[in-house]
Amino acid sequence: MSDPASDGAGRTESEAATEQSVDDPSLSDSFTGVARRSAFAGVTPGQTPTGAALLKAMGGVRGLVESILPGLGFVIVYTFTGLLLPSVIAPLGLGVVFVIVRIVSRQPYTSALAGVLGIALSAGLSLITGRAQDNFLLGFLTNAAFLLALAISLILRWPLIGIIVSLITGEGSGWRQDPAKARVAFIATLLWLGVFATRLAVELPLYFSGQIQALATLKLILGVPLYAGILWVTWLLVRTAYARPQSE
Repeated sequence: MSDPASDGAGRTESEAATEQSVDDPSLSDSFTGVARRSAFAGVTPGQTPTGAALLKAMGGVRGLVESILPGLGFVIVYTFTGLLLPSVIAPLGLGVVFVIVRIVSRQPYTSALAGVLGIALSAGLSLITGRAQDNFLLGFLTNAAFLLALAISLILRWPLIGIIVSLITGEGSGWRQDPAKARVAFIATLLWLGVFATRLAVELPLYFSGQIQALATLKLILGVPLYAGILWVTWLLVRTAYARPQSE
């Protein structure tokens, strides 16, 4: 029995609508700009992975320092003082310093400024509620949003990692007709979904039980180290599909 929601090519209406939106030039241009500013843009499909290239994709040494130090500052200050105000002010101060250093050295500061805004919002929420664990609330919402986006892309059979890679390479939707690329895109998207699901599964119980030091420490462990590892695995997976000889 045929699906009444399918078109003549056997695709569902949702798949056809998604493909039309992805192939639309104006939307594609917008999404391509976002994709090429992401970490994936530094992870060239088909290229042999190297530690230096991975470090560059993550923003270099400065990017790593800017990602890790604010969270580490919160852990250290809260562990020694147990006080909310200095614990949220310390990472905010570090973030402001990072922005100033970038401006003075004439380096791009957009990402650092966005980081400061995120830290400030988290600190504000925590100070309003008077609960140190609410400093991590914005992170939970962000992880949940990424988790939802990845899950929807898998349900629609447009794995998000495949879309991002295709925008970077300019391949369009052709990757969906290549079984190897489509399979790799599905697996890689599933892995990233697992990252965000793991973060929420591990951190939320600590949030609700008020275990602040443990929550802050595990957030650091499940942050940059896990991110770097999954980015490396994604690179290896994508390379298996894009580096293989293409049939004529």
